Amino acid sequence: MEVVTNKQNFLTTFPLSKQVRRAANSIALFDEVGEATSLVLGVPGWEETLIFNFHELDDLFKIALRHKIDFVLLCPKQGLPQAIDIVRAINGHMSLATIPTVIYHKEQTRDEIKLGLQSGADDYLWGEWDGELFQLRIKMISENAKRDIGINPTSELPGPILIEQEIKQRLADKQEFAVCYLDIDNFKAYNDYRGYFYGDRTIRLVARIVRDIVSDLTPGSFVGHIGGDDFLYLLPPSKVDAVCSNIIKTFDRIIPYRYDEDDRNRGQIVTSNRRGETEIYGLLTISIAVLIANGAFTHLGEMAHMLADLKSYIKSLSGSNYVIERRKKY
Repeated sequence: MEVVTNKQNFLTTFPLSKQVRRAANSIALFDEVGEATSLVLGVPGWEETLIFNFHELDDLFKIALRHKIDFVLLCPKQGLPQAIDIVRAINGHMSLATIPTVIYHKEQTRDEIKLGLQSGADDYLWGEWDGELFQLRIKMISENAKRDIGINPTSELPGPILIEQEIKQRLADKQEFAVCYLDIDNFKAYNDYRGYFYGDRTIRLVARIVRDIVSDLTPGSFVGHIGGDDFLYLLPPSKVDAVCSNIIKTFDRIIPYRYDEDDRNRGQIVTSNRRGETEIYGLLTISIAVLIANGAFTHLGEMAHMLADLKSYIKSLSGSNYVIERRKKY
């Protein structure tokens, strides 16, 4: 078995092979015991699991930004307090809270079992390692996570419920923040023309672009997926220009390659509607409506009305654009 550690010293993969990037399972591991890797890889069907070792929460954040993590496994050596602190930090971090957490603690007392079950982790395992039980528990956790109505299943970003909670909390705290509402123009036509498979891939691509740029330029900011081709992100007003312009630049550079060469060269698609009439649509662009919440708003409805009006105006413009609403609440 070969161990490969990258230059940042937090990425370890087992084993090194051409298939490793398509591994069925991918976990982030906090291991004080030193044997968790061999235990996991000893589970039938888990031999080519991607394992990302981390020691600090910042390392976990970097891992989650670059890789799809199925769950976080915490294996403390001496007691549970540090593992519980990590669980609480994960649950309190918007970019990490959607990742299931599991604690495994071999040496246990009755009080520690009670503490582990109350830790906020998605599951707590104790005693001698049982690979079959581990596999069944992880399967249950994964299925429960997929049913979580707070997370959009396509993008794996927070959905409408969590978006509303986040905005309400910021308004209640009287924070000043920018609400950025992103919509993909001509997406329905693209989805009908290219089919659901390619439409779904494009939604995931846009989610990744927005999440990565927001996270890179404003760490700790919030990114959510309202549904369909609508996204929303919250960030400091001073970062709006940098984030929005970089999202547009990246999107416009990549998206043409989601079309066949002929369509890309024409800069448009030609299709027929249900009545057999020819319709022409340009390539996908994005419109971003930006509203600054600076204490004037008291509830989400006021903001939603202004964002909808602004988005309608932006979509009348050609190409990809972002516009900041400068008017006061109306």
